[in-house]
Amino acid sequence: MNSLKVKTGDTVVVIAGKDKGRKGKILESFPKDNRIIVDGTKALKKNKKPRSAQEAGGIINITGTMDASNVMLVCSKCGKPTRVGYLVDSNGKKVRICKHKGCNAVLDKAKVKITKKDKNEKPDKPEKAKPEKAEKAEKAEKEKTSKK
Repeated sequence: MNSLKVKTGDTVVVIAGKDKGRKGKILESFPKDNRIIVDGTKALKKNKKPRSAQEAGGIINITGTMDASNVMLVCSKCGKPTRVGYLVDSNGKKVRICKHKGCNAVLDKAKVKITKKDKNEKPDKPEKAKPEKAEKAEKAEKEKTSKK
């Protein structure tokens, strides 16, 4: 399974496990493994051994991964945990929608479309100030060519 119904940056609520009921943002997703990292959940402690004399060792707190099926996406409009539905919009893009009755809010964030300029058109760049040595060298070359 290579696609998830939740994406990085979504607000979700945990529906199973020891952190059941907690809300948080998805920090990272791993679609290949069907796992996600949710901020503030699945707190783990890891013993770190110092690898050099300057490096400090000790117990480090890290956030562990959880299965993506253990969370539900929170709708930004109605604020409830919701199942995710899909709809093709007028532009032909597939967008995620809230499945609550009467809500049907679009859950995807608007993406800014960047248009490419013509290949022949070059962007305007301000001229860089030349160093004094380079200017002196150019003047010297012009004087030499004018004397000949």
